[in-house]
Amino acid sequence: MRSSFEPILERAIERKGGSQALDLLLPEPPPAAYLIDRSDSYLLAEMTRSVFRAGFVWRVIDKKWPQFEEAFFGFDLNRLMALGDADWEGYLQDSRIVRHRQKIHALRHNLWFVHEMSIRHDGFGRFLAGWPCSDLMGLFLLLRKKASRLGGSSGQYFLQQVGVDSFALTPDVVLALQMHGLAISDQPYSQRDLRQIQETFNDWHEASGLSYLQLSYLLAYSVGENRVQADPPG
Repeated sequence: MRSSFEPILERAIERKGGSQALDLLLPEPPPAAYLIDRSDSYLLAEMTRSVFRAGFVWRVIDKKWPQFEEAFFGFDLNRLMALGDADWEGYLQDSRIVRHRQKIHALRHNLWFVHEMSIRHDGFGRFLAGWPCSDLMGLFLLLRKKASRLGGSSGQYFLQQVGVDSFALTPDVVLALQMHGLAISDQPYSQRDLRQIQETFNDWHEASGLSYLQLSYLLAYSVGENRVQADPPG
């Protein structure tokens, strides 16, 4: 591993109680075949869960999730695509879900986005699995432009949740990158910032053999308020 990453690794080891303890906290991204085998319905469901979690306590959404599944027909794309305007409007009175107009509209939009990409690539999971990790910023940008309410951390959490080998620009990860010397903003959205971040992750991945997901976790573990792990920080 290049010396530039060693201080980050050393801080993470110290904060997590040693190398062995840290190793146990680093997830392995699943193989590409896992993602390819995921159904469009599953991926749309996880996309929607990420959208609804934003701005809420995650466990509130997760506890209610079986009712979301029931209300949205298990996120079956064909059944959802058959709904009309009145059906979608009716969800604003459906107590089984969190009745948030913009997020319900996001599901309606993302349904067609997933369908379109699935047709083009023989499955939305195959599309995600085929995207190069060396250009994750390109995937983030595509989600921002083509999907709804997935342009920031929600999209990045979604990718990690479903098995894409991806980093997420959480506040801890951004802080660790800044401490490393990257001149990026606290909310890095400019092309310049994103290019710097991608190039840095690419260098560390090539030098260390660690996945992008593991590098993301290591950065988060090296700073911030996560000495005792709760929700995934990456």
